[in-house]
Amino acid sequence: MNIRSDNSVSNSPETLPIELRGEALSTRSSELFSKAAKGTRGELQLKPRFLHGLAPQELKLVLDGARVRRIPANSVLTNQGDSSDHLFLLVTGRARFFYNTENGQKIILLWIPPGEIFGSSALLDMRTPYLVSAETVRDSSILVWERDTIRKLASRFPKLVENAFYLTTQYLTAYRVAHTALLSNSASQRLAHVLAGLANGIGERSANGIELRVRNEELANEANITMFTASRLLNEWQRAGILLKKRGKIVLRAPERLLRDAG
Repeated sequence: MNIRSDNSVSNSPETLPIELRGEALSTRSSELFSKAAKGTRGELQLKPRFLHGLAPQELKLVLDGARVRRIPANSVLTNQGDSSDHLFLLVTGRARFFYNTENGQKIILLWIPPGEIFGSSALLDMRTPYLVSAETVRDSSILVWERDTIRKLASRFPKLVENAFYLTTQYLTAYRVAHTALLSNSASQRLAHVLAGLANGIGERSANGIELRVRNEELANEANITMFTASRLLNEWQRAGILLKKRGKIVLRAPERLLRDAG
């Protein structure tokens, strides 16, 4: 597996194996997962949808088949066009999908929160290339399964394949919402659609609403608006009781009003 830790777009990017660029942790996969799942005060618990429905012993077997790596921020973990030799699960940190156009433009696609997988094409019988690239945007810890290993585990536990297929449909839904947002006419509509899409894709339900771990800068980039405009709209929606802003987090209290009022 190759990891590139520069953000430049090149026809022949420098690549280094994960053993050199990603620090191997002594923590076992199951231990790291257990620690993240318990969470800490003020943080959400890790509940990977890819592992949903597995019995405790099945979960342990799947986790023990992975390697644990700590990856620095701004490292490319999958390059579009490379062979899909690994499947990843983000445990801590943050990552995102992106795509490089033929003229070298880097297009940000979807954000990857802790608990989500990427590189799921490694589950396929036919070896196919990664359709998009994925990179860390913060220092992260990940679980990595070799292609042969995760395919054997998926054959033994079909629930993994079912979960991966479900996640694929969710990614398509999120992209549909994001694409619709970019075609909307006003800044408020674009931002509202981005928030709604993130709520469906990475939102976690809580007593106060749907929590999103996202920053103003990330929202502005996805909605194609300025930071000032994003901050202004979020403040307006907070005063209206639609959402609640916290440090590094937004709680959608009335998602149905968000899209209605933005129109």
